[in-house]
Amino acid sequence: MRWGTSPVVVLAGSIFGILAVLLSKLGNPPNMGVCVACFLRDISGALGLHSAAKVQYMRPEIVGFVLGAYTAALLFGEFKPRGGSSPLIRFLLGVILMFGALVFLGCPVRMLLRLSGGDMTALGGLLGWLTGVYIGVQFFKGGFTLGASSSLRPVNGYVLHIFFVVVLVINLVVPTMMYRSAEGPGSMHAHWFVSLLFGFIVGALAQRGRLCFAGAFRDIFIIGDAHLFWGAVSFFITALIANIALGQFHFGVSNQPVAHSSHLWNFAGMLLAGICAVLIGGCPLRQLVLAGEGNADSALTVFGMLFGAALAHNLNIVATPDTSSSIGGPSIHGKVCILIAICIVVALANSCRERI
Repeated sequence: MRWGTSPVVVLAGSIFGILAVLLSKLGNPPNMGVCVACFLRDISGALGLHSAAKVQYMRPEIVGFVLGAYTAALLFGEFKPRGGSSPLIRFLLGVILMFGALVFLGCPVRMLLRLSGGDMTALGGLLGWLTGVYIGVQFFKGGFTLGASSSLRPVNGYVLHIFFVVVLVINLVVPTMMYRSAEGPGSMHAHWFVSLLFGFIVGALAQRGRLCFAGAFRDIFIIGDAHLFWGAVSFFITALIANIALGQFHFGVSNQPVAHSSHLWNFAGMLLAGICAVLIGGCPLRQLVLAGEGNADSALTVFGMLFGAALAHNLNIVATPDTSSSIGGPSIHGKVCILIAICIVVALANSCRERI
């Protein structure tokens, strides 16, 4: 096992952890200072792709991630438009990844944020994520590949950037054109400029440090390299310290914000998300960063996640949080969907194997 790392990875994780907790203090939902899955879901709602009134808001953090990664990649000569590596399969895996994340009620970033805030219902999600990443690694060892990408015309690398910037500008200039929650998580947000700035900083640092919450464990399972692992560890530690310092640490299982204690389905949801993240080459945050670098396949995966978020709500797949009188979790639709989706992902993974 190689335990060494670079200061950039640790710095990226540390600053990200602090800024994510600060965003909750500044107005974002509790234990949801940053959640790529939840924020893409909110943007999907702001565009009217789903009608869940409590989760509709144009999240500037997402735009910041892409623009920050783009700026860093451009400055260091790493903006290289490319694509063509099984784009439709990546789109589908993006859709399915979102199903798993919204049954857990969060991406791996929020999973660690929930744990750093004392939310022990996220432990099932952590175990599921680790299991999913491990399973995904076994597919790679068995010959899984989505094929090589190739260089594309420069305009292909800007499609997602333009989309998010245009949507953000519309939201600021003509807000009546978009949906916005009057209550619930979608109504909780920091000032748009602060959110955009924090997202930009994180996007730039994540690009330089190759921060990835799937790669952190994938590389350990594949080659025994903990280089990226320390980025996730530093994120968790600084988020934990910040939550304690700001009085946002509340240890326990009950009464946790936007979370449920159906532990089996927390596990299953993140297991599905973990497998998908490994197969597409990175967690949701990493997909945004890669798209910022000009990767058209990752951009299409992000569009898949936006579409998946809409489907998850429209088809009643999303889990409901616990309340004071009942335990939440996915409906029967969500449970069946997760089981079917796992079968589909396994079939896809096996169909994309090169015999070795």
